[in-house]
Amino acid sequence: MAESADDVFDVVIGLGNPLMGDDGLGITALARLRDEWEVPDDLLLVDGGTWGMNLLPTIESARRVLLLDAIDRGMPAGTQVVLTREEIPKYLAVKLSPHQIDVREVLALAELRGTLPPETLALGIQPERIELSLALSQSVAAHVDTLLATVAHQLSLWGHRCVPRSLAAHA
Repeated sequence: MAESADDVFDVVIGLGNPLMGDDGLGITALARLRDEWEVPDDLLLVDGGTWGMNLLPTIESARRVLLLDAIDRGMPAGTQVVLTREEIPKYLAVKLSPHQIDVREVLALAELRGTLPPETLALGIQPERIELSLALSQSVAAHVDTLLATVAHQLSLWGHRCVPRSLAAHA
């Protein structure tokens, strides 16, 4: 992907399985970011879903990585969670099958290879339920807007101007 300094990019990756209730948060948040926010063209938005090792080249080529996911820290459902690069392996990604490669393993491999970007951050919400369902729980759905505001703030710290389309239309 990125071959030279000019090709260096920041990436937002939505993670999770939208068939498993709150586990679909990362995909839902990414879709809403894409649909409801003006984001710069140089910011890569990736629907990581349950891609597993297919995410490795994107992560290794990025300058900075922002992961969106349901993050279980044993907190009250709906609580916003921020994980630093060092905290991510401990808390990110619920493995739904023993055959599934989860994002922790992808990040661990990138770390082992020395290619995990120093600025890797995970933003998410404490899930209420991870079970067969196409909908987020009310306690998680009620906090998606707040999560997106936090995503936009983090991206602005990285130099990316992100504005809700409703505000951009009035500017």
